[in-house]
Amino acid sequence: MCADDVPPLARPDLLSRRVQAIPASGIRRFFELIANMEGVISLGVGEPDCVTPRRFTDAAVRALADGQTHDTSNYGIPELRQAVSDHLDRLYGVRYDPASEILITTGVSEGLLLATHATLDSGDEVLCPDPYYVAYLPCVALAGGVFVPVPTDPENDFRVRAEDVEAHVTPRTKAILIGYPANPTGASMTRDDLLALADVAARHNLVVISDEIYDRLTYGLPHTCFASLPGMRERTILLGGFSKAYAMTGWRVGWACAPASAGGGPASGGDILEAMMKVHQYIIMSAPTPSQYAALEALRNGEDEVQTMVAEYDRRRRLIVDGFNRLGLTCFEPRGAFYAFPSVRSTGLSDHDFAERLLLEEKVAVVPGSAFGQCGVGHVRACYAAPYEQIEEALERIGRFVGRHRS
Repeated sequence: MCADDVPPLARPDLLSRRVQAIPASGIRRFFELIANMEGVISLGVGEPDCVTPRRFTDAAVRALADGQTHDTSNYGIPELRQAVSDHLDRLYGVRYDPASEILITTGVSEGLLLATHATLDSGDEVLCPDPYYVAYLPCVALAGGVFVPVPTDPENDFRVRAEDVEAHVTPRTKAILIGYPANPTGASMTRDDLLALADVAARHNLVVISDEIYDRLTYGLPHTCFASLPGMRERTILLGGFSKAYAMTGWRVGWACAPASAGGGPASGGDILEAMMKVHQYIIMSAPTPSQYAALEALRNGEDEVQTMVAEYDRRRRLIVDGFNRLGLTCFEPRGAFYAFPSVRSTGLSDHDFAERLLLEEKVAVVPGSAFGQCGVGHVRACYAAPYEQIEEALERIGRFVGRHRS
């Protein structure tokens, strides 16, 4: 066969080894399984079941009617950056200059990608509590970094210990990546937990990438913004957004904040934000314009909607956690987000088999805990951002399933 006859895609070196090494999402496989199944109750999708509040949507429609159909500044519209600054100051007493320290992103997912690409060189290590959100490892790997999981356990409510983080620090460690309240466990961090972690970051001169997308969804444990801790504003990349607390997953809008001066940190915060913006402007240009105006309305006038949703999630949280424990699927009390993370070891099934057979036999979708790291093995993630009545029915179905399979 001559060279011209060789199909171009037959070359094994065409695909990036870095991309090939990244595993497919363990969540997506279950989404594909339920796509053509009728009667499924999904506790797998990590997004609110309610639609975006009408006033937020109306703000986007008004913007479109007013001709706001062009790209904005790479950093986002000034009004939204100002609103983010005011919001963080009001809630946590930490303020960022909207002109130089805030970047509007297409959700926290993009913010994570920007943060890792802006800070990591090949071989730099990033420490992260395990279990972890499925995008964390790929974002680090795509930037050339080395993802280092730090084990947590249900006995400590899956809260990472500072001493465990420090035990994994090496000369190649560049950053700590934390997400709290956590996906998939619902674990949150106390202020004392975070102060101990801040001490590790300061002594080892590490960047902290703090994913706080679930900051408004807490239950009885007030959220502490990592950047508000003494000395941490100078070394933190703070990520937040609108998808969860404002029911705006499909709008794809979030924020990234970093300081304009180093203040003794590992690098100039201004340099970090500018580096993030450099990547952002070449892959995205700017966050969707109508979404930015919807987000602006959410920050200015959406607090009542947030409080209503939090109260309802709390009601569902108590239902599902109590239900799992009654069924013998041991579940610690999650203090944030909208996930429960029960152990399924009492059934004698692996977490993967439990999730797959539950879906096929009882048409309830959950996600295997192993999709979120080694410490998730033996657990499943169940999202309680589903209607209360559906959760009740799901628990009945799970009860039947467990009754058949308990070892």
